[in-house]
Amino acid sequence: MLAINFIRDNKDIVQAGAKKKRVEIDIEMLITLDDERLKVLKEVEDLRAEVNRVSNDIARDQDPALKVQLIEEMSAVKEDIKAKEEKLKAIVDEWQKMMLKIPNIPSVDTPEGPDESGNQVVRSWGEKPQFSFTPKEHYELGKALGIIDTETAGEVSGSRFAYLKGDLVLMQFGLIQMCLEILTNNDTLKKIAEESSISVVPSAFIPVIPPVFIRPLVQLKMARYMTPEEHYLFPNDDLMLIGSAEHTLGSMHMNKIFEERDLPIRYAGYSTAFRREAGAAGKDTNGILRQHQFDKLEMEVFSLPENSVQEQNFLVAIQEHVLKSLGLPYQVVAVCTGDMGFPDSRQLDIETWMPGQNKYRETHSADSMGGFQARRLNTRVRRSDGKIEHVHTNDATVVAIGRTLIAIIENYQQADGSIKIPEVLRKYMGGKEYIK
Repeated sequence: MLAINFIRDNKDIVQAGAKKKRVEIDIEMLITLDDERLKVLKEVEDLRAEVNRVSNDIARDQDPALKVQLIEEMSAVKEDIKAKEEKLKAIVDEWQKMMLKIPNIPSVDTPEGPDESGNQVVRSWGEKPQFSFTPKEHYELGKALGIIDTETAGEVSGSRFAYLKGDLVLMQFGLIQMCLEILTNNDTLKKIAEESSISVVPSAFIPVIPPVFIRPLVQLKMARYMTPEEHYLFPNDDLMLIGSAEHTLGSMHMNKIFEERDLPIRYAGYSTAFRREAGAAGKDTNGILRQHQFDKLEMEVFSLPENSVQEQNFLVAIQEHVLKSLGLPYQVVAVCTGDMGFPDSRQLDIETWMPGQNKYRETHSADSMGGFQARRLNTRVRRSDGKIEHVHTNDATVVAIGRTLIAIIENYQQADGSIKIPEVLRKYMGGKEYIK
């Protein structure tokens, strides 16, 4: 959420930012409502001060008749206060609804564009594999090898579910172990930062297994809007299933004040995620690319405001290190204003090459929210001089398991239908070199 004083002082910037994100807002109406909020709030505070003053007079005054008169007058004032408080509550409720609809402002280096067509490739890495045969898609290979079974899952659970089996399961947990070893090793993180010329404190990430349920009110504060068409809601329990570990990682410290010396704090959260994919009818229906249930390892960082951009760059450098370790070709993409998330000020995606599909597909995202999310969650930091301000937050994918498995299967497929296991993962799979 943006601060109301910032909105007042930067109306044109806020309006333009919302337009770039294709969000309709009425700044003038909000400011008019805020004027009314401040006016009624002052009236209530003035009346409360008058009641307190007269109450002190009543306590000191010795004249019984005057006390009775003052008490009667104050009863009328208290009724007036009650009426104004109800009016104020209605105004504040409407004010909050309008404030929550204002998106974060895109950073100055975010490209403008209406949708994903406006995204820009920043850099690429790796040579696309060359095959002496026509490469297959992951679901063909997975079915033939007996490691992906969507047919049985369809009978048991419905479409967009799958059974992963055998060596592919070992590979999944190998990926997680590999990434956790990177994220918890200070020396590795220091090397990644130095090689990318990024100035950060290379402290290790704290591994977390977060809840997969979240209260809708907390999700609203996270500004990662999850509608009934997109996600699974349980209104009788006032709960919803998360669409990513970041939802319950980013909200861990709501209403908390950090000390400046304790930041940055970095988390690596592993969880199952759930999405209804109602808007993806007919898209990617084969295999495990777009599932209702999938596993991810996510990074979440709480930092000082002046360090947040460097932190985001650091997260992207970690993502690139993971893909380079796996030998998977990729490109880093600056996400444009019309395609970026509601709370994001700067978003970078990574798309990994999928030979079976003959295209790059998104596998990673890195989002910088500035203080936008922290203001909604009331997550703050106390500076060494005693000043308190909102922290900045970043979240990013370490590995989206399903899509990374797809990239490995398709890039490492062999002419005989087997899958060569990336060398870095073999130690987690009993030394095997191939899935046959």
